[in-house]
Amino acid sequence: MDVLYTACAGLDVHKKLVVACVCISGDQARPHKEVRTFSTMTAGILALSAWLTQMGVTHVAMESTGEYWKPLYQLLEGNFTLLVVNAQHIKAVPGRKTDVKDAEWIADLLRHGLLHGSFIPPQPQRDLRDLTRQRTNLIADRATVVKRLQKVLEWSNIKLASVVSDVMGLSARAMLDAIIGGEADAEQLASLAKGRLRSKQAALIQALEGTVRDHHRFMLAQHLDQIDFLEQQIAALDTEIVARVTPAPMESDMSTEGGVAASAEGVGATPTPLANTSQAADGDAPVTWAEAVRIWDSIPGIGGRIAEQMVAEIGADMSRFPSAAHLASWAKLCPGNHESAGKRLSGKTGQGNRWLRSALIQAAHAAVKLARCARASAPQRSERSPTLRAHQTRHPAGLAPARGGKAHDHHIWHLICMLAA
Repeated sequence: MDVLYTACAGLDVHKKLVVACVCISGDQARPHKEVRTFSTMTAGILALSAWLTQMGVTHVAMESTGEYWKPLYQLLEGNFTLLVVNAQHIKAVPGRKTDVKDAEWIADLLRHGLLHGSFIPPQPQRDLRDLTRQRTNLIADRATVVKRLQKVLEWSNIKLASVVSDVMGLSARAMLDAIIGGEADAEQLASLAKGRLRSKQAALIQALEGTVRDHHRFMLAQHLDQIDFLEQQIAALDTEIVARVTPAPMESDMSTEGGVAASAEGVGATPTPLANTSQAADGDAPVTWAEAVRIWDSIPGIGGRIAEQMVAEIGADMSRFPSAAHLASWAKLCPGNHESAGKRLSGKTGQGNRWLRSALIQAAHAAVKLARCARASAPQRSERSPTLRAHQTRHPAGLAPARGGKAHDHHIWHLICMLAA
């Protein structure tokens, strides 16, 4: 088998140590291999970098092992062509697994060009990913605490959730604060209703007649304090994300392995300096993060937060995806292929980027809901606008791109269409 990289290394990464195998191809048939073990502390990783440089290594591959590969990637980035490889793609022969053999196996696969690196965005986009993912986690935490609060209300036989649509709405929050303050009169609590909820006074009085004890008030106060804290953190992350997205032009997304432009094979590209902007896939002017967010936000079903998350997960440069189908496959939102003996077996989707997957599923459901609302508001087909009729006849689930002319619209639009079909 041909040797593509004469000086490469494979890393077997663990929590406390990393085993490195350097493979140097010389005149002899068998390559020279040298194995060393380093600590994953900063000093150990810097020593690993110095040793790899001394050995003349140009390409380094490692498994995407949890979060442990990230500090190595951060410190080795820019010095070598780095490949973070899916662990399922480099499984060794069963029964022969040791840390040293794993490192040697990774180095051998890399030496012959049999590894393809995962998409690792540049540092600014990785930072934006951290912010959007943390916000998503906090929103989920808030939803969990709201459910716990509803449980406490059920314990005290307060059926507020049966009357109001949101127990954390303005009226419901005022009632909860009054309950915690010691108010037990259902009529007084119901009088705190605002807006259209005032028309449900009788139902509110019945729902607010319960057996609230001091224990319940204490639990409610604790949950509300936690919800307020989470909302403050979410608001702070919203502000920081907007500040990161708005002012500066998009950093180049062309780097996928340690500052080296990605090639079709994922490795072996020529090192190029990072640009300050991201070129649109159709050759238009450079696209900023703010412009990408605005374009995605214009698509039905995609709101501001989902648009920001899609920019963080995918980026603004769509040229890395040859087609919409390629992007859908990378996101693991298209059926899998599993055929044997002429029979099609399971076609379940694979395990891809769960953050992008959840955002796109949420956007698809929202777009379907928008289409249903549009159909309900136009009962006669002749009264509907030509644009709406075209959307419903040409695209699944009544979805359609809000604007054309940009490759970003078409890529994400087709991805959502494939999801909703």
